[in-house]
Amino acid sequence: MTRGAVTGSPNGALRSRRRADMISIAAELFAQKGYRATTVREIADAAGILSGSLYHHFDSKESIGDEILAGFINEVLANYRAAVDSAPDPRAALEQIVRSTSRTLSQHRAALTMLQNDWNYFATQPRFAYLPKALREIERIWIGQLEAGKEAGLFRADLDAKLTYRLLQDVLWIPAQWRRTRGYSADEVVDGFLRILFEGIAAAPGA
Repeated sequence: MTRGAVTGSPNGALRSRRRADMISIAAELFAQKGYRATTVREIADAAGILSGSLYHHFDSKESIGDEILAGFINEVLANYRAAVDSAPDPRAALEQIVRSTSRTLSQHRAALTMLQNDWNYFATQPRFAYLPKALREIERIWIGQLEAGKEAGLFRADLDAKLTYRLLQDVLWIPAQWRRTRGYSADEVVDGFLRILFEGIAAAPGA
């Protein structure tokens, strides 16, 4: 995966900032227009530089896309692995996973939109082969914690772990609009989601 060298010199710091700015600009264009439909020239124009200057920082459009998507998916996986390693039980692990997902997707909205809009392309490209692999690991983590919770008596014995994961993924892995609920903070929305996930909406018998 392409990574920029960061040096301690003023020129190195400036180059690093310019590179980060171009990545941010490209990510927004990819999210708005689609990865395949966006040209290097359009990225350069939006950044206020010549197309040739862009190649001083990246060797191709694929390098830019790689940096955006790898940074996003690596952060997601690091948070999920840390949750499994540090949480005292599967329920606590899933709570950490939900909270980290909310934060990460909010910070990487453009990368998530790129994946959703151009997944069929990325999934077939050797350079992006780590993406399907990462999503399979994400699924394994979710299903593993759901199954472990069943075995520990924390979740219903008849819970279909794979179906539950698929349903929750459809809610969590969308752009962050659902977390921008008017009158509620992001934390309050996530708390509400977790209450529904773990406690449901049905009143307890006799309540």
